[in-house]
Amino acid sequence: MPNREDAWRLLCEWTQSEALRRHALGVETVMRALARRASEDEELWGLTGLLHDFDYERYPQAPDHPTKGSEVLRGEGYPEVMIQAILGHADYTGVARVTPLAKALFASDELTGFLFACAYVQPDRRIASVKPESAKKKLKDKSFARGVNRDDIRKGVEEMGVDLLEHIIFVRDALAESAERFGL
Repeated sequence: MPNREDAWRLLCEWTQSEALRRHALGVETVMRALARRASEDEELWGLTGLLHDFDYERYPQAPDHPTKGSEVLRGEGYPEVMIQAILGHADYTGVARVTPLAKALFASDELTGFLFACAYVQPDRRIASVKPESAKKKLKDKSFARGVNRDDIRKGVEEMGVDLLEHIIFVRDALAESAERFGL
């Protein structure tokens, strides 16, 4: 499997947006924390989070994203379990999320973006300042971070079998540990 340096190079080659790179770093951070908690392969889970949207700027429309990117990942030698998880993070691909890796990615992707938005409206712009109960309440406000798919967040925690508030706390805390990487 290619290493972290290879994955970062691929991400940077395909992704020019700093915001999208920060999102990738955020999901990578959360995935690594989830892997540690589940005693799973931290490198595999982290790289899955890092690369899940690497093709989005070139192929923003369904079904091209993440289908076309998955073809690139296969060509680069990434493992099929990772590719299946990345395909599964987009419901419209029809790829079922059957592995813990796939379920974790799906449960973390949209929530990471949502918590970034919550941090941006904090007076200090710190992820650690986000109150989990407040974030959960903001999920009901469709005008806040309107690009975030709330159904995916709810479905993700259901598929993982975790409580929404507990997952918000876990993701927020994982992000807070590396907040400097995201400017939060």
